[in-house]
Amino acid sequence: MTEYLAESSPRPRARITGVVYLLYFLTAVLAQFFLSRKQVGYSNAVNVIAFAFYIALTLLFYSMFKPVNRLLSLIAAFFSLVGCAIGLLGLFPRTALNINPLWFFGPYCLLIGTLILRSTFMPRLIGWLMVLAGLGWLAFLWPPIARHLSLVIEVIGIVAEASLMLWLLVMGVNQERWTEQASTVCEG
Repeated sequence: MTEYLAESSPRPRARITGVVYLLYFLTAVLAQFFLSRKQVGYSNAVNVIAFAFYIALTLLFYSMFKPVNRLLSLIAAFFSLVGCAIGLLGLFPRTALNINPLWFFGPYCLLIGTLILRSTFMPRLIGWLMVLAGLGWLAFLWPPIARHLSLVIEVIGIVAEASLMLWLLVMGVNQERWTEQASTVCEG
């Protein structure tokens, strides 16, 4: 599977990334559904699957944005993977840390937005939406602000990430521009 992804062109890889993103969204919503029904065991099991999808998504994004800036893409992946690890640990009361995973997903979304803005193969509007989402998630560093703005922050985050997911599913990336940007990085 990884060999296929490495050899495939950027547009199909971007669409696969969109599919993984969609699977993450669906499992996260299902986990919340179970939680709202007080079925914590089912919610936790589905959340583990959701985090697995998000880890895969993180690796796919790293690969997609590596031509834009390898170091920034790596730092973004690091923040996401740490956020996933903290989120996973939070599902198990004995291992839960007193750290909000959004403290890591905020910088992740901010960095993904920055990478999109620096890219030549994706719409800048989606980059700005992701930057706004990242700043919103960072508001959770200050609980009083987050309490007052949580609904607005969640709506911006959902709109930003859903826009990115839908763009990847429907349009993928501009293959010619991605290839140009990737070849510039290889030459430099």
